[in-house]
Amino acid sequence: MQVVERELSAAIETDHPVLNEAAHHLLRAGGKRIRPIFVLLAGKFGDYSIDRLKYVAVPLELIHMATLVHDDVIDDAATRRGHPTVKSKWDNKIAMYTGDYILGRSLSIVSRLSDPEVHKLLSDAIVEMVKGEIEQIRDFFNWKQNLRRYLRRIKRKTALLIAVSCQLGGMVSGAPERHVRALYHFGYNAGMAFQITDDILDFTGTAKQLGKPAGSDLRQGNVTLPVLYALNREEETKKRQIHAFLQSEGEAVPIDDMVRLIRNSEGIRFAQALADTYLSKAIHALNELPLGKYRDSLKQIAHFIGERSY
Repeated sequence: MQVVERELSAAIETDHPVLNEAAHHLLRAGGKRIRPIFVLLAGKFGDYSIDRLKYVAVPLELIHMATLVHDDVIDDAATRRGHPTVKSKWDNKIAMYTGDYILGRSLSIVSRLSDPEVHKLLSDAIVEMVKGEIEQIRDFFNWKQNLRRYLRRIKRKTALLIAVSCQLGGMVSGAPERHVRALYHFGYNAGMAFQITDDILDFTGTAKQLGKPAGSDLRQGNVTLPVLYALNREEETKKRQIHAFLQSEGEAVPIDDMVRLIRNSEGIRFAQALADTYLSKAIHALNELPLGKYRDSLKQIAHFIGERSY
């Protein structure tokens, strides 16, 4: 990971002063780096070479970083991970072009690998991720959506890129096909649990833990799983409050009241149970991999995803 951090910094280095400062500002804000970690661990099931794996691990994290910059513009977010966003420190235009620059650098770096299947998998994941983001924007404040629609959205928005991180780490290292397939299934299910956990933490976490205000998703109109469940299963008085909030696009009910309502609803417990189900599937997929410390590490990360508070 020290190699990856150095390569990330080198990847976004440019002689353009504004782009350079904005991109490094984002990088310094940190992050879990879960995508490159999955690439490196998946690489342990084949012929491990950091000199090849970095050409996947770094681009995947850069793609994720680029989407964060763009998301902050869409969400009008002032902070991320407890630091000012690029859009708040500069402006929307600088943020959008910074995201574009980072995305461009990711594609430049992965081009150093000649396998066309690597490029196809990565580009397909980006396309699906954009579809998921567009679907999320389309469904802002939409109370007429169902569980299936939500799951498809988070699959595209989050889970596929994590699945591809595991898959490509194995592929680039020449791992057996059955192991690559198991790594993909592990990543997909871990990614679904990761996003559901994020959606839970938006209501149960503190601003200090999250690096942004609690209820930020709901403020933007993002109807996540805890809200969906409460909207359909809570008592009528609470359902009417949620409906009024969404119908008025956040004007009818104070956001703090909504956060408390959802936090104390059965929606949190339902979402946690579903996240646990996906984590169980992720851990089950590991049974196809050889025993050892690398498989154990993937299992430990799965448990971290389920238990994290940030």
